[in-house]
Amino acid sequence: MAVTFSSVSKSFGATRAVVGLDLDVGAGTVYGLLGPNGSGKSTTMRMILGLAKPDSGAVRVCGIGVQQDPMAVRRITGYVPETPRLYEFLTGMEYLDFLGAVYGVDPDTNRHRISEFLHAFELEGRENEMIGGYSHGMKQKTAIIAALLHEPKLLVLDEPLGGLDPKSARIVKDLLGRLASKGVTTILSTHILEIADAICDRVCVMYQGRKIAEGTPAELRQLSSMPESTLEEVFLKLTASEDIRQIVDALAG
Repeated sequence: MAVTFSSVSKSFGATRAVVGLDLDVGAGTVYGLLGPNGSGKSTTMRMILGLAKPDSGAVRVCGIGVQQDPMAVRRITGYVPETPRLYEFLTGMEYLDFLGAVYGVDPDTNRHRISEFLHAFELEGRENEMIGGYSHGMKQKTAIIAALLHEPKLLVLDEPLGGLDPKSARIVKDLLGRLASKGVTTILSTHILEIADAICDRVCVMYQGRKIAEGTPAELRQLSSMPESTLEEVFLKLTASEDIRQIVDALAG
């Protein structure tokens, strides 16, 4: 397994962010964490990187205990947080050169890969501008490029398509599928159900810190006895004990 969670719980004060979470994510899959804001998705992803420490339970990435060796995990992982914090006093090229050096990528290889990504994301000609002057979408593209430069075994992407134009979003979706065929695992969080339905091999539905369902989108439809329904309708049924209006408001962001 690429990532495993064994009875993992995490609280912040009186707030139980993640409760008794068990996950097994196979290598070479695109695995979605689906749920409204505050459901525990981002905390789960931060525990994969060792940026948040579980109160109980264990997290392993490619056989490495995250609590025991978080730096080893980060070396093989590309991470895009929900709100990327880039070095805005650097140009785009300086930032990507710096990240490549941090990960030990050969400088010539790094420049070649940067050039390919800049072309794909239509950032050519803007790489020597200060990141502080970039639009939200340009910053998001830069963060995604930075996560991919060192060819990680695992990608952890928190709401990765936010702010992207349709062409760039399609490139990211197709690229994740291509990387999966080469054995790269992606864990992505989203509250946009159509994204999970379109690109995820398996989905974990989280609500109030708990896993309430898991499976392929088709399996979740069968589980909810709604085989012809959208994933949105399935999610609403799976959480039918709660106020639907509040859930829809949360999913809409």
